[in-house]
Amino acid sequence: MSTSPLSPTSAQPLVFALPAPDISAWRAGNTGTEGVWHFDSGRPGRRVMVSALVHGNELCGAWALKGLLDAGVRPQQGTLTLAFCNLDAFDRFDPGNHDASRFTDEDLNRQWLDERIDAADTNERRRAAALRPWVAQADWLLDIHSMHEPSAPLLLTGIQPRNLALARAMRSPEHIVVDAGHKDGVRMRDYGRFGDLDDDHGNSTRSLLIECGFHGDPASRAVAQDQCVRFIEQSGALSADALAQQLPGWRLPDAPRQWALEVTGPVVATSSAFRFVAPYTGLEVFEKAGTVIGDNDGVPVVTPYDDCVLVMPSVRQARAGVTVVRFARRALDGVTLRGEAVDTHGVGTQDQ
Repeated sequence: MSTSPLSPTSAQPLVFALPAPDISAWRAGNTGTEGVWHFDSGRPGRRVMVSALVHGNELCGAWALKGLLDAGVRPQQGTLTLAFCNLDAFDRFDPGNHDASRFTDEDLNRQWLDERIDAADTNERRRAAALRPWVAQADWLLDIHSMHEPSAPLLLTGIQPRNLALARAMRSPEHIVVDAGHKDGVRMRDYGRFGDLDDDHGNSTRSLLIECGFHGDPASRAVAQDQCVRFIEQSGALSADALAQQLPGWRLPDAPRQWALEVTGPVVATSSAFRFVAPYTGLEVFEKAGTVIGDNDGVPVVTPYDDCVLVMPSVRQARAGVTVVRFARRALDGVTLRGEAVDTHGVGTQDQ
């Protein structure tokens, strides 16, 4: 892909075609924590958690959790926790202004430090405090999200080799993002033991964040359902046969290949004037370093190395301090993380 001579582009209106699910039958939960359901098989096994609606306008995960509950899915071993997270933000959802219901006071997915949660000074921090015991008890966590812009699904692993190995074992989606998190705070999938970088001392946790596509795309619901089935199967909470019987049609075909995209850094807007030179949707690959991809208040934004991939470009939230795109390197059969090579056939590392 070469440098585009196009004038800078701004965000274009998008059609929000995915309706909001009616979760009224499941809103109360069965735990004393609103929106949280917990099921115990009575048999030894992993403590598995699937979360949705961390952002109130990301509906695909709510559809998936509703589907699991409607189908009466129960773990065959271990426990299964299902959490509708930011209900107050979801209650404000309006498809005509969906970004306004992302959160009420601040982003719930940047609050997962105990000091922030304990402050209890915003609605999202108080909600994180209510959810914290369920996140802390979980061994395996799948957090379901969607995106500001149309894009292929992305499975975010963090930089832990154990999570990348799990993403490979799930065999979908095609693109895995290896990233170190956000400068503005800690995500739920990085909280506590989940954020531990040491794979060599018996850390049995796994945590993945799936970005299922554009918020309003009905296909995002199918991606969320597929990822739930794959994750729960890998956890051992239910067998593949049980999942196929209870959730027919949820599992989509395996990806033809899986690219690991190692994020090397973000591009941060200096103002709301940031523009890309073309209407990028993500996963564009630029062969040459120095290719101009955007304008940041008159400063050209260029690719930092050859074979550079754009991850989740969007100017929809552009303002000073906001990440508008991430640069990444890609690999097919493995990726080097912090000097370690991931064995994609299982959790393991070796020196380079």
